[in-house]
Amino acid sequence: MQAIAKLAERIDEHFVEACHLLLACKGRVVVTGMGKSGHIAGKVAATLASTGTPAFFVHPGEASHGDLGMITRQDVVLALSNSGNTEEILTILPIIKRLGVPLIAMTGNPESTLGRLATVHIHVGVEQEACPLGLAPTSSTTAALVMGDALAVSLLQKKGFTRDDFALSHPGGSLGKRLLLQVCDIMHRGDEVPMVADTVLVSEALLEMTEKKLGMTAVVDHNRHVAGIFTDGDLRRMLEKNLDVHATRVCDVMTRPCKVIQADILAAEAMQIMEAKKINALLVVDENKNLQGALNMHDLLRAGIV
Repeated sequence: MQAIAKLAERIDEHFVEACHLLLACKGRVVVTGMGKSGHIAGKVAATLASTGTPAFFVHPGEASHGDLGMITRQDVVLALSNSGNTEEILTILPIIKRLGVPLIAMTGNPESTLGRLATVHIHVGVEQEACPLGLAPTSSTTAALVMGDALAVSLLQKKGFTRDDFALSHPGGSLGKRLLLQVCDIMHRGDEVPMVADTVLVSEALLEMTEKKLGMTAVVDHNRHVAGIFTDGDLRRMLEKNLDVHATRVCDVMTRPCKVIQADILAAEAMQIMEAKKINALLVVDENKNLQGALNMHDLLRAGIV
């Protein structure tokens, strides 16, 4: 915690210069590091890539055996090394320099070889490791990780990266589903949609609800125009009044007007509507309010929205 707190003063002109180099990069950010720093470098590369800055990790040991071919003159190299003298990284420095690729170094020693030869150096040194022996990389790796995240977030903000942009690189996760999935992707269609005419008795509406198993039925006119919705709640209120399901028309006890949505809105927005209105189902209509589909809370749960 102490190491992280002291990083605030390291957000200086060097950090800003590093951001400018990364923003100007026409290729990709090549992140490298050895050992524990390598694990941190891999995470930093992944965070950059998922927030709008194309990046990938290159193992410095493999780089000197052919993987340097991954680096082009359009790229920027971000190298992590607590000592700043990691042999595997220093071995590939001449090639990086020959390519004319900007080098951002993140080390714990500005006077190290890597610190001195870098285009920009960001100081992430710590006074001591959290390890009681003062040996295992703990505070130092955490400080490097935090600074890497700071770079990624700064670039994200400068580029105007949005939630929708983030979702495009995370389509398989729950966040991607929340941000990209539309009602039309998960709603019930065709014969799956419970629907009765506004002239039928409640008993017929109950049969439709039982068959379609959505806990409600749409009530429509002869043009499939939504007149209302009949739900389990409407049934309970009707029974409280001792009304006969075999003698009462559904149009006399249905909910109207009912809340409807269109198929092209986000499923997450449909969930917000359900929560705000304290309802468990929604009818999906077109611009003329003709019935297109149906959606309930269980559909949202299955889709991973809730």
